[in-house]
Amino acid sequence: MAVTLLFFGATADAVGKREIKIELGDGATVGQVLGNITQTHPGLGVHKLLIALNEEYVSLDTSVKDGDTLAIFTAVLGG
Repeated sequence: MAVTLLFFGATADAVGKREIKIELGDGATVGQVLGNITQTHPGLGVHKLLIALNEEYVSLDTSVKDGDTLAIFTAVLGG
């Protein structure tokens, strides 16, 4: 199955792109996707990451389906 990953801010800098498409096996979870991408792009590991699946925040055990879009970004702090 094909999934699109979108990166914003510091995550885009760490990956060097704003968007990539990856192929996954059936039954993959958000946590597995995150684990794979942080192995490929270790610069992501230094950030506290937030994940949205199809524009909704999700937990790491959420299943991913063919055609889904995962947005990966860092928490924004302000004051």
